[in-house]
Amino acid sequence: MLNIKIDKVDEKMTVALEGRLDTTTAPELEKKLKEEIGDVTELILDLSDMVYISSAGLRVLLSSQKTMNKQGSMVVRNVSEEVLEIFEMTGFSDILTIE
Repeated sequence: MLNIKIDKVDEKMTVALEGRLDTTTAPELEKKLKEEIGDVTELILDLSDMVYISSAGLRVLLSSQKTMNKQGSMVVRNVSEEVLEIFEMTGFSDILTIE
């Protein structure tokens, strides 16, 4: 299960994720991001309540990063130890801006 909370002010969008970003929930996040990301120049992903990410979730983050490279910036914040370990093992810690 994944709860997605989007807070959009002008061209800045914060997406707070709670739960698991996996094969079941990744398509929902991907759909919401594609709907909302059009005029965004600053994307912040708040992962403070995310407990797990699978390869499907990583793919959504990579896709979002590629989009934001063209139109602004993307930052990933409040990453748990478990998720950070996955980012490090997959090389995503080199691709993503993690604060």
